[in-house]
Amino acid sequence: MTCIVGIIEEGNVYIGADSAGTDSSWNLQVRKDVKVFKNGDFIIGCTTSFRMIQLLRFAFKPPKIKRGQDLYAYMCTDFVDAIRKCFKDGGYLQKYKDGDDKGGTFLVGVNSRLFYIEDDFQVGEVVDNYNACGCGYSYALGALHSMKDSKMKPVKRVIKALEAAEYHNAGVLNPFIVISSENE
Repeated sequence: MTCIVGIIEEGNVYIGADSAGTDSSWNLQVRKDVKVFKNGDFIIGCTTSFRMIQLLRFAFKPPKIKRGQDLYAYMCTDFVDAIRKCFKDGGYLQKYKDGDDKGGTFLVGVNSRLFYIEDDFQVGEVVDNYNACGCGYSYALGALHSMKDSKMKPVKRVIKALEAAEYHNAGVLNPFIVISSENE
């Protein structure tokens, strides 16, 4: 289910999401509950599970970034450790067959940076100023790449990427919601 798209431009983070809720048989519902939201200083856009989204939105309390702390190190340790605890406390933390913890996939924008959290809790940050996740991510990435030198506003590029994913993937459906750090 879903497509989440993130862009960084001029120090601002923009993350957009679709509204599809699908199951393993590709049954579809348009959900009112959003997949992209602000939590403190963070913009989070999620795929995987609506239960995971609910915990990240309403139960997760991001720890404070310590003065002088490297942001990537913070994301890999303090941030992810707090998410694991939130998932465990909320009854969502899953296990792989080998016993390792399993969470979900989502984008996180903070301090003019865009991170990708995978279901094994690894934290990624790509060299491009954009990224995507969810079942429509490859179409969104292709659209974002083709627009990388465009003068189009970032919100419009996010929506165009989501439209490309919707056109080519059955698990992506509007309405689209975009949240940004602009004018905070």
